[in-house]
Amino acid sequence: MKLLANEEGGPGVERTVEALRANENGLDSILSGIALVERSTKARSVGYGGWPNLIGEMEFDASVMDGDCLESGAVGALRGYVNAAEIARNVKDSSQYQILVGAGAARFAKDSGFSEEKTLFDDSKRKWQRAIQNTLTAEQLEAFPDINLREIPAIAADPELLRDTTVFLCRDHANSMYTATSTSGWAWKYPGRLGDAPICGAGFYADSRFGAAACTHTGEMNIRTCTAHTIIAGLRSGLTLADAVQLALEDLKGLKTGYLAGVVIHALDSSDNHIVANFRCEEQIRYWVWTPDREWAELRDAEIIVE
Repeated sequence: MKLLANEEGGPGVERTVEALRANENGLDSILSGIALVERSTKARSVGYGGWPNLIGEMEFDASVMDGDCLESGAVGALRGYVNAAEIARNVKDSSQYQILVGAGAARFAKDSGFSEEKTLFDDSKRKWQRAIQNTLTAEQLEAFPDINLREIPAIAADPELLRDTTVFLCRDHANSMYTATSTSGWAWKYPGRLGDAPICGAGFYADSRFGAAACTHTGEMNIRTCTAHTIIAGLRSGLTLADAVQLALEDLKGLKTGYLAGVVIHALDSSDNHIVANFRCEEQIRYWVWTPDREWAELRDAEIIVE
């Protein structure tokens, strides 16, 4: 058994460790932890503690994947519901779809028995309002939000560099591997923007025969290179985990145009080897790792990739 989660997942790691130690199903275990992250105000890029889009609305992206059957479910730009990962699981378990977005995702959540709730944290609202007031002209403020959002300057490019996600990957007592992700996306993103968190093969992938991978930070890059699936495909072809991650990194390094920034790769193989790689992120990247020989999950520094 093994659990791998990024630092943002801290509020839910203990719950997931307890569940895995009790031999609960891996997907149940990681979702029970992510649910706590989504409701924590300490996780500032996930769930209730996250950041609104450019017009002050919370939009959540989330996904789950079952490595035994390669079934996944995801939601994108979901409004009105904090526990997006559990709703993503419902998409996997009780629909024929892979991903639902926007109003359709919200309707599906309601039809599935979830209760609509407040999603905008007061502190996030205050900081968003301050950013808007410091950026827009008096004329734009008077008409806001009925203005041309594309004309708003740097605020739309996420000036606080808050573009994290929470990712949980595990292999459980039955040797089944799972991934789950959840995020509020970039601070002040353009409404409707999706990152890689709900895109199967880009921000997440799990195959119990080989391994699991999930990514954070600049999702646009992972979408372009199918980062998570590249790692699993590398493992399937016989590469070591280190070489499979390197294969994905070479693809990222090959991007020369478009929006380019940092990416963090979290990868776990079926033999419980793991790698967390910091590619071009200036901030310190840390992650949680747990195995049954440890009483508690350990917080470690990610490997820094030097080009």
